[in-house]
Amino acid sequence: MAERKVPFFVYPDVYRDDAEEIQKIVDDVGNRGAFILQKDLEQFEKNLSDYLGIKHVLGVGNATDGLYMLCRASGLGPGDEVLFCTHTMVATAAGISFSGATPVPVETGWDHEMDPSSVEQAITSKTKAIMPTQLNGRCADMDALQKIADKHGLFILEDSAQALGAKYKGKCAGSFGRGGVISFYPAKTLGCLGDGGCIITNDDEVYEQCKLFRDHGRIDTLEVVCWCLNSRLDNLQAAILDYKLTKYDQAISRRREIAGKYQEGLGGLDAVRLPPGPEQDADRFDIFQNYEIEAERRDELKSYLAENGIGTMIQWGGLPVHAMKKLGFTRSLPFTEQLFEKLLMLPMNTSLTDDDVEYVCATIRQFYQ
Repeated sequence: MAERKVPFFVYPDVYRDDAEEIQKIVDDVGNRGAFILQKDLEQFEKNLSDYLGIKHVLGVGNATDGLYMLCRASGLGPGDEVLFCTHTMVATAAGISFSGATPVPVETGWDHEMDPSSVEQAITSKTKAIMPTQLNGRCADMDALQKIADKHGLFILEDSAQALGAKYKGKCAGSFGRGGVISFYPAKTLGCLGDGGCIITNDDEVYEQCKLFRDHGRIDTLEVVCWCLNSRLDNLQAAILDYKLTKYDQAISRRREIAGKYQEGLGGLDAVRLPPGPEQDADRFDIFQNYEIEAERRDELKSYLAENGIGTMIQWGGLPVHAMKKLGFTRSLPFTEQLFEKLLMLPMNTSLTDDDVEYVCATIRQFYQ
């Protein structure tokens, strides 16, 4: 087997793949002096709204701020509890906590998404909302979660930071409850050249509230009506994202193609549990933000792949959020804790070639042989 290098992610490619067009955009925006809340942002918000079939898109500084604004616009505050899946970035819980509400972690399911049975068990008289993370570009079981929400008089907010365009039964991530957020961090499926995010919602009131919250609590007349953030998606980043959106379908198609090749190359390997293939679940359209496997002897495998030039990653530094004890969490979630001993992300991005994927699969098979 010829040795080769397969990085986990090549950050310079976020720029280099579109360098010529990005330079044109920078010149255009710069020469117009159009830096904050200009037509490029409005155009991107409109185009993304049309793409998703969601009524409102609001560009914000990052998805974490977006979660905070969604929580606040939904009336959450001190004394309220919000259930979230602990297999997520700490930002999910942070958005809840910043609003004054209490984030309550629940178990991860077999599909690496929020476990509905754990949600049901965690509900108390203080519970007001459920916040699934649509992880790795895949939606949770939204039918089950909505049924629980309806039964207990709760509402749903979605951390769909990793799931732009992912669908459950034809509905886009972020459209199931009062609202959701998308991240435009450079390594995301639609990434900008820095931090960025957006709020998506079909709720007019939530949209109007969040529009205030992202710009110092100012209405169009510049009258300040509440305390809030300065968290506006930079106009230059919006222009770059708007260009990249025109190629987004091709990027997702390629990711799904890579996932299919992983399925072919690693299928039937007893020591590795794969995510569902791109055509295996009729209810879900996965965009494969990440390709996360469960692997026996995970740490040994990770080291072996590194020795053979293959980059991998363990999400969240190997810690589910509820294990971050300095944040005040005390719950034990046995299934998630056992799961985290096996989780490993393989390279998944549009810089990969077919030969790269075949090399990764062959190297994993060699390790277990």
